[in-house]
Amino acid sequence: MIRVLLADDQRVVREGLGTLLGLLDGIELVGTAADGEEAVALAARHDPDVVLMDLRMPRVDGIEAIRRLTARGERPRAIALTTYADDASVLGALRAGARGYLTKDAGAEEIRAAVVAVARGDAALDPAVQHHVVAALSGGAGAPATGATPGEDGPGELPDGLTPREAEVLALIAEGLTNTEIADRLVVSAATVKSHVNHIFAKAGVRDRAQAVVYAYEHGLAEAGGAGS
Repeated sequence: MIRVLLADDQRVVREGLGTLLGLLDGIELVGTAADGEEAVALAARHDPDVVLMDLRMPRVDGIEAIRRLTARGERPRAIALTTYADDASVLGALRAGARGYLTKDAGAEEIRAAVVAVARGDAALDPAVQHHVVAALSGGAGAPATGATPGEDGPGELPDGLTPREAEVLALIAEGLTNTEIADRLVVSAATVKSHVNHIFAKAGVRDRAQAVVYAYEHGLAEAGGAGS
């Protein structure tokens, strides 16, 4: 069972999502919180695998709560939950350490898939959200360093010592591909891809695939229309 904590300041949302989560196979709702401060406290008490975190809450907002949870270690992993997939909140949540991002109109299967993916250590970012990342970065929240295709101008043009192959793998991560799918695309073993991913994380200074997506767009190593295409 994947243990989930839900945080939202609106009672009707907590009750509705709580009921939905209770109906999903393999998921156990271990608690609900009305603000970020309570969410952090309940996470320490119940040790959930995943926290569904609303971003706009009183006292301590969701982004700060995610930042505090991330500072504690690998678990719990947070999925940002909000009504508005606006550019600032998307980037703020991902930079704070969120592993996924859902809008409140997501369906049961979308929520289940996101929770399962994040619980196993993957990112859960739908294509619409990745487009918001692109929009925010192109609007000045960290414009791409180069518009070149990964590896096009040679290793010297790549950031943080990334090799052309690592840049290529990073671009595929930004498309939402898993390690297995990347291995199939590049005709290499999954172990080789895993090694590339580990090197990318170390060189780029990112903790997970969600932050790797942001890094890829910030440095012009992802195609704006590639996510989910």
